[in-house]
Amino acid sequence: MINDDVRVLFFAKSPIAGRVKTRFIPTLGVEGALGLHEQLIRLTWQRVTEGGKWPIELWMSESGQEHWFSQLCSPQQMYVQQGDDLGQRMYHALNDALQRAPNVLVIGADCVSLDDEYVSDAVSKLRAGARVVLGPAEDGGYVLLGVRNQVPAPLFEGIDWGTARVLDQTRVKLQQMLTDWQEMPTRWDVDVPEDLTRLERLLQSGNALTL
Repeated sequence: MINDDVRVLFFAKSPIAGRVKTRFIPTLGVEGALGLHEQLIRLTWQRVTEGGKWPIELWMSESGQEHWFSQLCSPQQMYVQQGDDLGQRMYHALNDALQRAPNVLVIGADCVSLDDEYVSDAVSKLRAGARVVLGPAEDGGYVLLGVRNQVPAPLFEGIDWGTARVLDQTRVKLQQMLTDWQEMPTRWDVDVPEDLTRLERLLQSGNALTL
């Protein structure tokens, strides 16, 4: 049964050759990096939607790739991100989705260590009263961010997106705002070539926790 009090926002860069997974281009080439990006989108989508519990919305970085994304969801589930940086894009998407449900979570398309159970735990924390839920990433960012009822506006301001400082800076923001938040277990995503070995083990075992 789908729970209408939740929306999961699946943030994905539109799969365009030369503009995705650029750190992998020296190792895999342009087409290889594109193929990896597409694989990660499909795998993460499969893992977080497996239980079919939550309405999920696909938020693409730019329009023009709707045909490719149609293998995952219907056009009614597709949205286009808006904003000059990741913070603005998440802030806009979260506020937009809060018009449809009181509990909203955003996750990244390359966060293959997430699954439906992880999302369910985050939802439980929001329902229990947490205003914000963070899923820390090993690289210093986060793989999940959930909010209840409203988005604290300063949460996305002055953050060095794409660096190892994102999580710590976000914690400082929450402390300054005296905002109640809870954290999930740390997870990993696929950011650098060294992560490919871990991805391969995940594909073989199906269990991110064994890696």
